[in-house]
Amino acid sequence: MAGMASRDHSHLPSQTKKLPLFFPLLSLLLFVSIFAVLSSIRTTSSAPSQPRNSLEFIKPPGSDPARSCDYSDGAWIYDPNASPKYDHTCKEIFKGWNCISGNKSNGRELTKWRWKPNGCDLPTFDPVRFLHMYRNTSIGFIGDSLNRNMFVALFCSLKRVSSEVKKWRPFGADRGFTFLQYNVTLAYHRTNLLARYGRWSANANGGVLESLGYKEGYRVDVDIPADTWAESLSFHDILIFNTGHWWWAPAKFDPINSPLLFFENGQPVVPPVLPDVGFDMVLKHMVMFVEKRMKPGAIKFFRTQSPRHFEGGDWNQGGSCNRQNPLLPEQVEELFSLKNNGTNVEARLVNQHLYKFLQESGLHILDITHLSEFRADAHPSAAGGKKHDDCMHWCLPGLTDTWNDLFIAQLNNVKFRTK
Repeated sequence: MAGMASRDHSHLPSQTKKLPLFFPLLSLLLFVSIFAVLSSIRTTSSAPSQPRNSLEFIKPPGSDPARSCDYSDGAWIYDPNASPKYDHTCKEIFKGWNCISGNKSNGRELTKWRWKPNGCDLPTFDPVRFLHMYRNTSIGFIGDSLNRNMFVALFCSLKRVSSEVKKWRPFGADRGFTFLQYNVTLAYHRTNLLARYGRWSANANGGVLESLGYKEGYRVDVDIPADTWAESLSFHDILIFNTGHWWWAPAKFDPINSPLLFFENGQPVVPPVLPDVGFDMVLKHMVMFVEKRMKPGAIKFFRTQSPRHFEGGDWNQGGSCNRQNPLLPEQVEELFSLKNNGTNVEARLVNQHLYKFLQESGLHILDITHLSEFRADAHPSAAGGKKHDDCMHWCLPGLTDTWNDLFIAQLNNVKFRTK
C-alpha cells in the first residue's frame, strides 16, 4: 500500500488551464462546502450524545474474516535469529519461572519460536511505541497466577526500555508499578475465583447446609467480587481478567472434605450445586458487576484458559513435561480433546463456560488457548524448583510474551476503532 501511495505521477500530461471552467468549478465547491456545514449542524443537533471514544465490540477472532485476523489458527515457526524482548535478569520474574537461571535445557530456545497465523501476521509489539500510545493509562491484570505470569512478561518488556519505575499498588493490588516518564501503571490483582470465598464451618445451632450433612468447606459468594479487585474498576482504563484453574482443583477444594459451597444474596444455594454450575453463576454475576462499575470508556478483556501439559499423570501423580519442541497438531488433539477426557482436559472445558457468558458481553475475548496448546516445551518443568514438575506456569521470557503481542494487537484494534 505504501508503494502504491508513493507512485510518481510526473509522467501524466499536465492539464491546460481553461478559464471558462473556473467559475462553474468555484460554484460547485462553494455549494458542497455549504451543504457539508449544514449537514454537520443538523447531525450534531439531532444525534444522541455519545462518548467520543465509544467502542465497537469485536467478535472473537475468526468470526468476521473481512474485519479481523484469526490469530488462534496458525503454526509455530522456528526463527534462529529471534531475540527476546528482555532477559532473565529482570528482577520481577518469579524464581520458579526463570528457566534460564533454573538451567532448563531449552530455556534460551523458547523465544526463538514465532507464532504465524494462517493468512496474516501477528505483529510483535514495540514497547517504546506502546508507552507513547498509552501515556496516562492504567492497566490491571485480575486473576490467578497465570495472569501474574502475563503481567510480569509485559512489565519486563517495558522495563527494558523505560527504567524510571516506581512501585505502587493501587486498590488492593498484589503488585504494581508506574513508569514515571509516561505515567503508565501496570498492576496485578490476585483472585483465584473472581468471587469472594473463604473457609466455612458448620454452625453449632444448625442450618440448611448442616441439615444436609455438611461440616466444612469453602463458602463462595457468587454475586460478590473478591476484595482484591472490587474497587479497582474505578481506577483502571484497561483490564484483563482470567479464572479457571482453581475451579477444578480437588487438591485445593476436595469435593468430600472441603467442597465449594455456593451462596447467593447471602443465602446458601440449595440444593448445593457442583463447581461447574457455580462457575457459571460467578461468571454471570462478575460480568454484570464489571459492566456496571467500570469507568466510562474503559476497555475490558477476558483471557481464555491457559493449557497445562502434564503427561504420564497429573502434577501429584508423577506427571511431567519434558518435551523440547512444540507439539504437532495431532499430538495437541490427543492431549486436549474433550473426547479423551485426559489429564489436561481443563483448558477446553473452562473455555466452553467462558464463551457462553462472554460472547454477548462487553468484554473482549483474548483467545490464547489453542496457540498455547502446542507449547508443551515452554513450562518450567523440573527447573521450577518444586517437588513436582511445573507444567502449568510458563517460562519467562517465553510463551506469555506472545500472549502480550496478541493482547496489544487486539487492544490497538479495539481502542482505535470507533463507532
